[in-house]
Amino acid sequence: MGGLLFVEIPDDGGMAKKLWMKFQDETVFAMYTPFVVGLASASLDSSTFLHCISQDVYFLQAFSKAYELAEAYADDDEDKEAISMLRKRVLKRLSDQRNLVRDWGFELPKDSTCDSATVKYTDFLMATALGKVEGEKFPGKIVTPFEKTKLAAYTLSAIAPCMRLYSYVSKGIKAILEPQEKTNPYEKWIDSLSSDIFEETASTIEDLLDKLSISLTGGELEIVEKLYHQSLKLELEFISVQPIIQSSSIVPVVSQVPVESHLKVFCDFDMTCSAIDSSPLLAEMAILASRKAYLNESETQPSQATASDLSATWGSLSCKYIEEFEQCIKRIIPTESGNHEK
Repeated sequence: MGGLLFVEIPDDGGMAKKLWMKFQDETVFAMYTPFVVGLASASLDSSTFLHCISQDVYFLQAFSKAYELAEAYADDDEDKEAISMLRKRVLKRLSDQRNLVRDWGFELPKDSTCDSATVKYTDFLMATALGKVEGEKFPGKIVTPFEKTKLAAYTLSAIAPCMRLYSYVSKGIKAILEPQEKTNPYEKWIDSLSSDIFEETASTIEDLLDKLSISLTGGELEIVEKLYHQSLKLELEFISVQPIIQSSSIVPVVSQVPVESHLKVFCDFDMTCSAIDSSPLLAEMAILASRKAYLNESETQPSQATASDLSATWGSLSCKYIEEFEQCIKRIIPTESGNHEK
């Protein structure tokens, strides 16, 4: 298996595509999460996969309600019909969920709970669809066609990146699977997300967002961008926190990565890649261990540095390390000169 491919999304000038291109660099993170690497390498534990798809029901329920509200907000009959069709697809997916999973070769657990990352996204989506949008003050009752159109656009901006991200990730995985082998147990699920039907759904949402955004002001378009970005970040968080119970495969970064993306992968001092800096935790553990050792020693032993002294020393070292690390990154990453297309 080669490295994961980066599937380019053509920029046709629409609002949705421009937003995707603007934030696409952040999606690189998804391609190298243990969950996606496990899917691509067929090494993902089945319990992790089942946990992930068990969350679909909560996403689909939120999508259904959001589409219902967006359809009511839409002023144009064609827009209403398109949103209604999207909702019907969601409801059909909900009713067929267990059969689909069986077709993929798995069995959903009888009971599931909505995890925190799922709650964050679904709460965000429902708040947006109900008009609870930061930077906006909707009246108690949304009545004017302009208010309704604006809220429909906001709602779709909270859905569009979710669909596009899964299409992007699945196509990236699909591109490196050997078609003759058929040995990846998750291939049918990957096929469903990289299918023409899924792409059509993602494109329909983006087309609707483009159309509904035409009449918005500059300030309102900024809100659309913020909602889109927040939705994307929440989906990336959902992918990144999937429970992994086995070691992850190492994925080489190969020549298919577009040169203009300036992709850089940084690793920690111990050659690991992590979402957060684990050094403070390790330092705290060392300080606590030192304190316990000191308390257990006899009073005849020479005095040792106190925990506060050690913490102060660590703080000084940490600040110096962060400063030099940031300077190192600045030297490595090329400076942007002017505007350029990704």
